Amino acid sequence: MATGTQSLNTLLQRATIDDHEEILKACNASLKQSKKDSKTLHTKAVALLKLDRYDDALRVLEEGGEDLKSGASLERSYALYKNGQLSEAKDIARGISDDRGARHVEAQASYRLEVFERSARLYRDLAKTHAPIDNEENDVKINGGAADAQLEWTRQGHLVQRKRPTREDLFETAYNAACASIARGDLVQGELLLRRSRDLCNASGDLSDDEKVAELLPIQVQQVYVLNRLGKLADAQDLASQIAQKDIPDASTQHVAQNNSIAAKDSIENPYMAHRLLQNTSSIPEKDRFFTFQLDRIKENDLILDLLVSKYEGVIKSTDRTLTSNPPPSISSHLNHISVLDAAAHAQNRLGNFGIKRILPLLEKRPLDVGLAMLIVQLYILTNNHVSAATALESLLKHLESSDVTDHQDVRFAPGLVATVVSLYGLQGRKSQITTELAKAASYWRHKSNPPKSLLQAAGLGLLDSSDPKNQATARDIFATLYQQDRTSKVATAGYIAAHALTSSSVADEVKDLTPTSRLIAGIDVSALEEAGVPQTKSNADAQAASRKRTLDEKPKPAKKRVRKSRLPKDHDPTKAPDPERWLPLKERSSYRPKGKKGRQKAAGLTQGGVEKGGEPAAAGTSGKGSEGVIKGPGPGTANKANKNKKKSKK
Repeated sequence: MATGTQSLNTLLQRATIDDHEEILKACNASLKQSKKDSKTLHTKAVALLKLDRYDDALRVLEEGGEDLKSGASLERSYALYKNGQLSEAKDIARGISDDRGARHVEAQASYRLEVFERSARLYRDLAKTHAPIDNEENDVKINGGAADAQLEWTRQGHLVQRKRPTREDLFETAYNAACASIARGDLVQGELLLRRSRDLCNASGDLSDDEKVAELLPIQVQQVYVLNRLGKLADAQDLASQIAQKDIPDASTQHVAQNNSIAAKDSIENPYMAHRLLQNTSSIPEKDRFFTFQLDRIKENDLILDLLVSKYEGVIKSTDRTLTSNPPPSISSHLNHISVLDAAAHAQNRLGNFGIKRILPLLEKRPLDVGLAMLIVQLYILTNNHVSAATALESLLKHLESSDVTDHQDVRFAPGLVATVVSLYGLQGRKSQITTELAKAASYWRHKSNPPKSLLQAAGLGLLDSSDPKNQATARDIFATLYQQDRTSKVATAGYIAAHALTSSSVADEVKDLTPTSRLIAGIDVSALEEAGVPQTKSNADAQAASRKRTLDEKPKPAKKRVRKSRLPKDHDPTKAPDPERWLPLKERSSYRPKGKKGRQKAAGLTQGGVEKGGEPAAAGTSGKGSEGVIKGPGPGTANKANKNKKKSKK
């Protein structure tokens, strides 16, 4: 046993750092004499790790006994991490104290387990201490930036300490900063940082040409996504066509590239071909699995393509399984997207009233489904039916309020739902309902440990305009809390001063770093402002001018009635005034001229206002003979008798 150890030590003294194969051969030769030598087994495990033979290294460490496991905890945790056993690797590394390498393994395992808060904290702690190994500082900076970007993607951006990107000198750090900007929604900044990452990668002298190509591929895939989000579809299509997807080594990145390439097209001419291309993507190994937010979007894209190829029943079954395992309500964007896709399958991709009729029964079955309710609200808005949209959203809020589950109240007063109902009330001019909704939301979140600042700011600003003393007091409490939490916030500072201005005249003196009044009014001509008077909008000025011209006894003109086109005659001319006698019979009109000599003589004595034989004018509406205003014609049968006489005379 001593002889084997001495020969191994002699070989290790002569070996260089790159002779891992020779070290492995020497370890195997030494182990033939002593199979349980823990030092030799430890050396063999390290050599296998250096040769990227992680399965063999883990097998050696597991079969070496408890002494080897305890003596090589760091190597064992790293081997577990590289073999995809992340939870066990994290637990072992966390149990190793005062070891910088263990902190790296724990941070990496936490990153892959999507415990991004823990990973980012570990990298911040590592960055505060000196890095004894060359290039370790760069690794910590790169990995810390990746953890911050993941916090932004998972809507935990409030945990990121550095928001504004700096002048990045490494293409990896520029890429991570770009991903963080994209996750925050700053697509323009993300596009600029991706270009810088690409330029830094091309200019790097530490990479070979093949390595540059491999590093540029994920940058280009991300650029396609950003260009697509910015609406630059032509540029996105051109860049997607230049990417050699088969050359991408990572299966997950290759699948993302295929998704982005399909999404970059203006319209999918052949959805069946797109569906087939996406289904033919190689399977993703466990070591290269997607993060949850990536997997959610990919699943949604698959369902969208299923809808395009009319696989409605399959989409309904898939979405029903997801919604059954994760019952509503939820503010998860993925689950709400699944609800929308489920409704689209039931409506068979139809919009308008047809789609609403198909989706409303689903809302009766799932009255707490936020995504479904928001879809119905959107469909009502597309049909310009704001009242029904507000009613549908109010029904959802009432069901959430009546629920006994505590988490449901968090959904009820979610900032997105509150903002939506306030916007709908604003479109309808319902100011009192807006104030009530903001007051309820502020009252709920003020007692929480981590309330949404954006909602409290909006509620405080809305309650400041209220004349109710209770609402004003609530606004003062809100801005006092916000100001105490962040004295650098301009919104919180301005709201704090405005809310306390009526109750305390010295509130402005308490706030530091305020711009002096003399600086604010510098360059303003007060005399000119007084001469100009209070500015008015054009509509208000016109209304006041019209009211001054109108006299007190003047009555407003009645509004003209609109006549339907269907009730107008075919030869109607709107430029000509209608005949006032158009409702009288033809023989009673002043323009009537009977035919023949006898007819004209008879009509002369029957005209209203005509002269009788006695020379006195007849009263209007009478026959001139004291009758009751009815001109009687010949009795029945008279005309027939006359015709008979005419026939007889001809004979």
